[in-house]
Amino acid sequence: MDDRAFTKLTNYLSRIPAIETPIAHGADSTGWWVKFSIDIDHELAWQVVQELGHVLNYLSLNERLPTVFKPVSPPPYLNGGPRDFLSWVIECENLDFRPGTVADWLEGRLPRPVDDLAEWQDSEEE
Repeated sequence: MDDRAFTKLTNYLSRIPAIETPIAHGADSTGWWVKFSIDIDHELAWQVVQELGHVLNYLSLNERLPTVFKPVSPPPYLNGGPRDFLSWVIECENLDFRPGTVADWLEGRLPRPVDDLAEWQDSEEE
């Protein structure tokens, strides 16, 4: 899987409030991943985590996406706190489920337009 396969997803993620760039990505023979940081001081940070967790981990109990969204960190006692060392990763162990497809799923379920803070705040009130 080359870098072009990640373009749609990384471009979409970079528009989501609180997600910081750069966004790293990679793939091997068993799957692919995308890794990024979230500004934990952003007013919508935890809402972003909740929305991504819902779509990528538990959209449907019967037909889950082949993705996992989770935090990753080096040992905090060696490095420091979450502002500098907490990252988030989307992993997929199914090479047929492409990063662009994940972008489509997110786009269909997150506030629209995704970079409009008012849309996120409106969805928070529902």
